[in-house]
Amino acid sequence: MTYINTIKDLEASTYGLAGASGNALLKSSGVVGGFGTAHGGADAVALNGNSLNIGDLYNVLYGQKVWSMLNQEVNALSMLAKRPYTSSGWRILKSRPTGGSDAAFGIGTTAVAGNVTDLSTPRADQIGGVEENAALGANDGFKALSPEYTKLFVSPKTIAHLFEFSELGMEMAAIDDGVGDIRAIVREDMGKHHAEVQSKMLLMPLERYNDGTATNMNRNYTSLMKIVSSGAEIAAMANADMTDMGASDTSTLVGLDHLINLFGTTEANGRLVAVNNSANPPYSSTASFMDAEVDFGASYSGGARVLTLTILNDMLRRIRVNGGNPKVILTGYDTIQHISDLLQSQERFMDRKEIVPTHNGVRGVKGSEVGFRVATYYDIPIIPSKDMPKTNKASLNEANPLSDILILDTDHLWLSVMKPTQYFEDGISNGNPFGVGKLGNQGMYRTMGETCCSFFKGQGKITNLKSAWGD
Repeated sequence: MTYINTIKDLEASTYGLAGASGNALLKSSGVVGGFGTAHGGADAVALNGNSLNIGDLYNVLYGQKVWSMLNQEVNALSMLAKRPYTSSGWRILKSRPTGGSDAAFGIGTTAVAGNVTDLSTPRADQIGGVEENAALGANDGFKALSPEYTKLFVSPKTIAHLFEFSELGMEMAAIDDGVGDIRAIVREDMGKHHAEVQSKMLLMPLERYNDGTATNMNRNYTSLMKIVSSGAEIAAMANADMTDMGASDTSTLVGLDHLINLFGTTEANGRLVAVNNSANPPYSSTASFMDAEVDFGASYSGGARVLTLTILNDMLRRIRVNGGNPKVILTGYDTIQHISDLLQSQERFMDRKEIVPTHNGVRGVKGSEVGFRVATYYDIPIIPSKDMPKTNKASLNEANPLSDILILDTDHLWLSVMKPTQYFEDGISNGNPFGVGKLGNQGMYRTMGETCCSFFKGQGKITNLKSAWGD
């Protein structure tokens, strides 16, 4: 009878070496010997002092499990609500009949007359109060009015990843010390990659849209960094020469189309204007209903600011004044740590909130089985993302830069899905090598959709940040 009390006993019993005195066959000079190549690097092991070549008896085993060395979290993608793609766009109310499109109702000196197109600052006495028995269409401002509408266009994007494996590779992986079903392993890892890439697209830095090399950015999902932006931010980036068409360029704004065009509307073209086309033209912006709340400081040229709770609280206030209701704060791990340090210095601490996930309208049962706890700030969940960019002027070499902060109202921000992620495979294992033209199999993941926003002023971004402390 063989007793197994230790790992050494198990190895001896497993490989038929239990009769070796003192387990010497598995051990030489204190090194546990392996088949072919000893675990400790020895070429051979000894049995009763006699060196034996047992390389044909024992090989190092690696097992079938493939351990990932990568952080492939997809928090940005997971955070967005998924809605079916039901139309190619939506209509937007962009301005009141009078009073403009800002959060506050505009008041000024403009007389409400039939031939006045801009009634963003009407006279205070002509916003609705009329005289007794007033005549319709009279000259006192009792005119027919109309809100201003526009349309946004959304074209679904196709995100796909192709991979393949040969027939020989599939067969060899199933024997010896192989991984078993290579198709299952590669399929799983490629599925993770497919999701991670989509998450990266959602956090693509704004300056990548005009870096002079990425000419087909419109094929990707529209980044949240672009949706949550403003004309003032884009102008500041251009004036700081952070784009391919910066302050030192003398050409027109044509090269900035990828940066300023959004959801197929010409409204975005009016967000950024050049004062002139002479040397070093300064860029400025005009207000737009597509402007989100963005805090980048005085300018990008002046360097990053130290993140303070005042900056964060001010952004929350501005979003709520606009009518937004922040549902989530998305930022990097470094910024979360900085906020925690700020709160601890004031003897305050981050709260924790249980999040109960939902899927296609089905809500989980509250409890440890389905819920998870995240840090919160003013009861708003803080979701970390490893891909959150650090936006500041690179030439300034800022010390301790911090990840940007997105404060999002996800009731009005979602991923419109035309076709959810699907997996396709064909090839020799399916009896159809002619379909792929190879003696092997090809697999593909494909997703079709696009990010959408129906209320820009309810979204916020804090950027151009740094920490007051070192790492």
